[in-house]
Amino acid sequence: MGISIPQLLILLVIVLLLFGTRRLRNLGSDLGGAIKGFRTAMNDSEQKDANESIEHSEDQSEHSAQQDVDNSTEHLNK
Repeated sequence: MGISIPQLLILLVIVLLLFGTRRLRNLGSDLGGAIKGFRTAMNDSEQKDANESIEHSEDQSEHSAQQDVDNSTEHLNK
């Protein structure tokens, strides 16, 4: 058994009587702001992680290229 439509309507009326429309509106806007802030923080974190991994791979590429140049120079000097 689930909750039927009439039961949900009764519950909604009770919640409105207890809290009032202004308090519910404030609660909704606060909850929306918190969710928006959470999403922004998650996106910023993902961007930061992506940038760090790109920088790390670029550093490895530069280091590998430098080693190749050093190895080539050693072979030419012999």
